[in-house]
Order: sequence, then C-alpha cells, then structure tokens
Amino acid sequence: MDFLNALLVGERQVKDITFLDKELLPVFQKDRGVIYDIYCTDENGEQFIVEMQNQEQINFRERALYYLSQTIARQGEKGPDWKFALKSVYGVFFMNFELKGSAHKLRTDIVLADRDTHELFTDKMRYIFLELPAFTKEEAECENDFERWIYVLKNMETLQRLPFKARSAVFRKLEEIVDIASLTKEERMRYDESLKVYRDNLAVREFNIREGYEKGMEKGLKKGREEGRAEGRAEGRAEERVKIACDLKAAGVPIEIIAKTTGMTAEEIKLL
Repeated sequence: MDFLNALLVGERQVKDITFLDKELLPVFQKDRGVIYDIYCTDENGEQFIVEMQNQEQINFRERALYYLSQTIARQGEKGPDWKFALKSVYGVFFMNFELKGSAHKLRTDIVLADRDTHELFTDKMRYIFLELPAFTKEEAECENDFERWIYVLKNMETLQRLPFKARSAVFRKLEEIVDIASLTKEERMRYDESLKVYRDNLAVREFNIREGYEKGMEKGLKKGREEGRAEGRAEGRAEERVKIACDLKAAGVPIEIIAKTTGMTAEEIKLL
C-alpha cells in the first residue's frame, strides 16, 4: 500500500488493500489460466496487478496486455442490470532487464488516450513498466519515497543494511520481512529453490551468449581467411597481367593487342 501510494502520488491515495487469489482459473476448460505475483484490490474496488520479471520474455508487452484484459473481462456480470460499470485496473511490471523497442528509462506509463490531442480516453486500464537497470541513483541521491522503494527493491540482495528506516516505519517493517534468518524452513526452501532457478537461467543465458560469440568469431575468421585468399589470388593475377603487358609493350606490340590479351585498358597500358 505504501509503495502504490508512492507510485501514484498526486493521483490517488490507497487507504486499504485486500489481497485476492493470485491464480485466476480459466472461464472455459481449454482457456489459459492466469497466475499473478501480487493481485489486490483497494477500498474502491480498483484492482492492482504487480508482476516481477527477472529474465526477458518474448512478447512481454502482449503478456501485460493479456493480463490486464483478462482482469477487465472478469468484471462482467450476468443479467440485464449490469451496465459495464468497470473498475480501474492497474498493471505494475517490474523488469530486471531493458524493454526492447522503447526508450530506456525507469518508468514508462501507458494509458489509453487520443493519438492527436493526447486527451485521456479512459482511466480503466493503466500499465506502468519499471525498468530497474535504468535506475542508477545511490542511496543519498533518492529524492522521494518512490525512488527509495526502487532503490531498496533493486539492491535488496546486496544490501548490508536496509536504508531509510529512520525516515519511515514501513522500511523498518520491511527489514523484518526480508531477513532470511527469520524465514521458516518451508519459506527458506522456497527461497533457495527460486534462487537456484534464477541462477540456472542466468548460467544458461551466459552459455548461449558465449556459444553464439564463439561461433560468430569462428565464422568470421573462416570468412576472413577465404576473403584473404581470394584477395591474394586477385592481386597475383593483376600483377601477372601487368608483367605481361610490360613485356609486350617493350617488344613493340600495339596497345590494342596488349589490351585484348591482358584485359587492361589502353590508359593503364600507356602509364606502364
């Protein structure tokens, strides 16, 4: 709740949060189910989806669109009394990678607006993408609660101490929550397994990058050797033509005949 208020400061104030089932079962048997990282609603019925993604995924934008569209569609009610009174849905997407095809900045807000006038068409669907690699501020440089939250979430794994505790009680509470030593045995097993999966993914990605680089280098060297040999043969043939042309010219052979014999132009032969 504190984070959402920092995220939406000046726009709205969340006073209460109710966490909802993170797994939405499909409407029909063959539909795809949806599992969110965090799914909650505020006191006005507006819904918030928070997703945290360590590794880049294909069609990430479309994935975000699908998540929010599903949540919008599930608000529909049966019967003639429902008049499409939709509640707003906010999608907050943490990304530990750069979002391709967009300006690399910390925060990208997507709203439905008129293309020409930029006037807001509806506030019922809102996307907020948070690109963590774009945030480079140090602890002392954070200017507001939103930046403090981003700093903590980005650097939590390497922090020796949790900052900003003197400024806000929520960060003192956060320190208690994220203390690994305080985890139960089951929580620690889940934590260790998720960390293993993350590191395995990084290792596979690094292997693929190195393998691609080595294959590219091998291919480049092979191509370079082939081009070098072809260039050497071409230079050899050119030198041979010049030698023949010089010998024929010294023997008094007409330039036209030398040109036909060697493939050189009359101007080139005259310069010999």
